Amino acid sequence: MDVRRDVAAGVRQPWQSSHALLVIPIVLIVVITVVDQLVPADIHLGPLLVIAPAITASFAGPWLTGLIGFLAVGAQAYIGWHFGVLFSRNVLVQILALAVLSALTVFYCVVRERRTRQLAQVRMVAEAAQHVLLWPLPEQIGSMRIACLYLAAEAEAQIGGDLYAATPTDSGVRVMIGDVRGKGLSAIGEAALLIGAFREAAHHHTSLPTLAAALELSVARNLPELEPDEELGERFATVMLVEISDEGHVTRILSCGHPPPLLLSPGSAVTVPVHPAPPLGIHGTAPGDYTVDVFSFEPGDTLLLYTDGVIEARDADGAFYPLPERAAQWAGSSPEKLVHHIRRDLLDHVEGRLDDDAALIALCRTPSPHRTHRHGPGLHVGGFAHGTGSVPR
Repeated sequence: MDVRRDVAAGVRQPWQSSHALLVIPIVLIVVITVVDQLVPADIHLGPLLVIAPAITASFAGPWLTGLIGFLAVGAQAYIGWHFGVLFSRNVLVQILALAVLSALTVFYCVVRERRTRQLAQVRMVAEAAQHVLLWPLPEQIGSMRIACLYLAAEAEAQIGGDLYAATPTDSGVRVMIGDVRGKGLSAIGEAALLIGAFREAAHHHTSLPTLAAALELSVARNLPELEPDEELGERFATVMLVEISDEGHVTRILSCGHPPPLLLSPGSAVTVPVHPAPPLGIHGTAPGDYTVDVFSFEPGDTLLLYTDGVIEARDADGAFYPLPERAAQWAGSSPEKLVHHIRRDLLDHVEGRLDDDAALIALCRTPSPHRTHRHGPGLHVGGFAHGTGSVPR
């Protein structure tokens, strides 16, 4: 697993750097020992030796810290021997105090390393949970090139309440992106519920309205078991469903309270108009209550799906992240480069600290010269249209 390699690399790098930094406490011990012998007899610098193990603990483990502590105690004993007062009460107390403080510093290092290992283990578990919940999307599904990004707001977390999934069907590709209200384990559980329901229902419902109704039914059936008592009846999820046909360039989307996607062409970013239904979990909705919006997704274009954690991210002055303007700058990039640019720019905008989870999916239709153009009713190349759940398939 990649996280294990990352943890191992993170362990090797501090170990190598600590060897270089070890020169500092060693030089400090030598300098204090030499200077103490040169200053007048009534000035005692030996107690300053405690600085050496103290600073070593900031960059090294217990073994190296213990070694420096041992050298510091030895230097203190040498100073006492040099002046012929090694067994005097004052020098013995100084040696004992230095040994005790060094031992406490080593104990602190042991506790710190244990917690570091525990944190590394938690990260491995979080990474495994992320791969179970949010399966990495393939780079290519049919004629679609895909790149995705997930940024969790919680410190040290890999997953949260945002979700996405994609699955090939007999007629094309279906994609879902969503955002569960709330944070913590309950939000993760609800996200897992929706992803599992989508992966199963996407293959059993021929239209997006019936698929959305099936997700609503699944949420209504299972959500009460996941809601915290203090938020009973207040949890919901916004979802965007996308159906990209293999034949022609017709693409259908259905929004359940989710922000509309961006359609990127070289040099431009257009917001796809949607007619959103209520979020899932608000109240029961029949298939006829949903509106399917239809547009033309041409080869070379990129469809950018995102959660509100992206567009609601604020900078130090409180300004929202201008996703359409920024995405237009990289409209001609591949999905991987587009997601990379937005990730770096978004984190720069918020100075590295997000207040909410953020997710992105970039889908690029690869050119296919052998595919014929087929457009739905009322649909023009480069235009948008909408209809009810009865839109012909």
